[in-house]
Amino acid sequence: QVQLVESGGGLVQTGDSLRLSCAASERMFNTYFVGWFRQAPGKEREFVAAINPGGADTLYGDSLKGRFTISRDNAKNTVYVQMTNLKPEDTAIYYCAADRLVLATMRPRSYKYWGQGIQVTVSS
Repeated sequence: QVQLVESGGGLVQTGDSLRLSCAASERMFNTYFVGWFRQAPGKEREFVAAINPGGADTLYGDSLKGRFTISRDNAKNTVYVQMTNLKPEDTAIYYCAADRLVLATMRPRSYKYWGQGIQVTVSS
């Protein structure tokens, strides 16, 4: 069982930056694909970004590339998403997810393990 814990969320203003972290309990975390998703009230869970086990390949949700950057430090069993130029529409609960085999990177159902989520609120 892989446990994922997100941190780094909070309340920021439009244009600010935040870095979210996803720390894993699994010592073989470097064999897992990791994705970030977000869910705003009343909306479906939305794909944010994903990274492959080695960290060389990344994928971003529409319109997020350029503002969001995903990375990982496998020595620390941690994946990050750096978010810049935040907008009110980025307000959501952000989740990290992981699995060893991910067939559809952008689909939440592709991931077996999930963190509890962390709130990001961007004020206008």
